[in-house]
Amino acid sequence: QVQLVESGGGLVQAEGSLRLSCAASRRADAMGWFRQAPGKEREFVATITWSSGVTYYADSVKGRFTISGDNAKNTVYLQMNSLKPEDTAVYYCAARSSPAYGSPKNFYTKKYEYNNWGQGTQVTVSS
Repeated sequence: QVQLVESGGGLVQAEGSLRLSCAASRRADAMGWFRQAPGKEREFVATITWSSGVTYYADSVKGRFTISGDNAKNTVYLQMNSLKPEDTAVYYCAARSSPAYGSPKNFYTKKYEYNNWGQGTQVTVSS
């Protein structure tokens, strides 16, 4: 098991920026961010695979969000720029640690591919 602690959420105006952080209790194979808006399914946002450094983004955030990590601190960041009201959601950090479901891949975008979840942090973007 990997414990995850998120921070950095808050209220921001449209076109503003926020940076989310997620500290893991130990090294994971991959880490990602998902989000869930009221009444909607939890959806994939971004992911990073530690061994290769490969990153992948949802189309809705590509070019605006950047995922990065600090190996030494087992911490992943999500820099969010040009925020829109539709980005409003609870953002969840997730980690994939062995043993995990499915074969190794270059990157992971499905909820079931992650077996550790943070408590979530609220991001609210006002228009």
